[in-house]
Amino acid sequence: MIRRASLVLVGALMGATAMGVIYSAVAPAEAAGTSTYKELSIFGDVFERVRAQYVTPPQEDKLVEAAINGMLSSLDPHSSYMNAKDAEDMRTQTKGEFGGLGIEVTMDNDLVKVITPIDDTPAAKAGVLAGDYITAIDGQSVRGLKLEDAVEKMRGPVKTPIKLTLIRKGVDKPIELTVVRDVIAVAAVKSREEGGDVGYIRIISFTEKTTPDLEAAIAKIKKDIPADKLKGYVLDLRLNPGGLLDQAINVADDVLERGEIVSTRGRNPDETRRFNATPGDLTDGKPIIVLTNGGSASASEIVAGALQDLRRATVLGTQSFGKGSVQTIIPLGDGNGALRLTTALYYTPSGRSIQGTGITPDVKVDQPLPDDLKGKLTTEGESSLPGHIKGQSETDKGSGSSAYVPPDPKDDIQLNYALDLLRGAKTDPAFPPNPEKAVSSK
Repeated sequence: MIRRASLVLVGALMGATAMGVIYSAVAPAEAAGTSTYKELSIFGDVFERVRAQYVTPPQEDKLVEAAINGMLSSLDPHSSYMNAKDAEDMRTQTKGEFGGLGIEVTMDNDLVKVITPIDDTPAAKAGVLAGDYITAIDGQSVRGLKLEDAVEKMRGPVKTPIKLTLIRKGVDKPIELTVVRDVIAVAAVKSREEGGDVGYIRIISFTEKTTPDLEAAIAKIKKDIPADKLKGYVLDLRLNPGGLLDQAINVADDVLERGEIVSTRGRNPDETRRFNATPGDLTDGKPIIVLTNGGSASASEIVAGALQDLRRATVLGTQSFGKGSVQTIIPLGDGNGALRLTTALYYTPSGRSIQGTGITPDVKVDQPLPDDLKGKLTTEGESSLPGHIKGQSETDKGSGSSAYVPPDPKDDIQLNYALDLLRGAKTDPAFPPNPEKAVSSK
């Protein structure tokens, strides 16, 4: 999350450049020309000289992996090679279930601080409390470790034990706990009532759990708030870095009756794919306000762009990240990892490419930074990434905006503005959107 440097101890979080991703079987490649093979022979010569003459013996597999990643990183910031372990982590991450302890952590004074244990997980059952500091993992001090490295040490196979050394306020001696790792299911969607008349739904990321979690959240809100009192929904996509393309399509389809959701266009015109909504709006046509900020990327932008273009929802907040490319995960065979390759750009129903521009909200509402964060959070977007693919509509203005969300809803200006619109306390020409002005696909 951008508002605090935290990781859930069930696997690395996808960053703000996470992709709209699809999986693919290995496709045959076209044969390279003679000049290409000549260049490859030069690479082979360089590799042999490094292997034989470098001052210290290099790890050959690391050399090859670095060479592959160097080639892919020269294409764009999102193409890369994943070794077998990284590929498995990616597959695990998109499932929304991980082997771990079930705690959210941050780094504080060179120690791992527990933000909160997740209910009914190994950490919670073992007695880990919010505010605890982890000083050692299996007897090894965490000082000097990066947060990601500490997280990696605490992950591991299900049913294996790990020993944590904790210090706790009010306790004189360090506490030693043995925790047995287990499968942690991470909710992709969180929801709640707002004032008994609005349903608030936050999509955290687009994993295999997103669609069923969303549908369960809508059903619960409809059960808890009578239809005659339910004024609408807030769909919060702030700080959502993206994820699976099919899940973004499903989310949009859940609240649309018709229309194109997104199209993906690759290198060749015949590779264009269009995805359309099917009848059935789970929200029964209730008004929807979508919240976006600079942390809304990729799959989040697909959903926001579709609902905006089809005039199903009003987008409120600030400019999104602007990542409009799709990566295909191409397995390279058992034990060989996988290739993450940019294979297409996606377009909203009106034919907009979001690449390098992002989604412009219908109602712009800034969220001020608290004094202690001013000057510490940088605004980044796809357009600021070195080597990014330049979007067809990209300008010097670029994409992205602040990606801060207050931890306390009462301080959340964007959320409260949305609630005021839904309740009629505020008005805006963009709300509710006029469905007669929905765009046609291009």
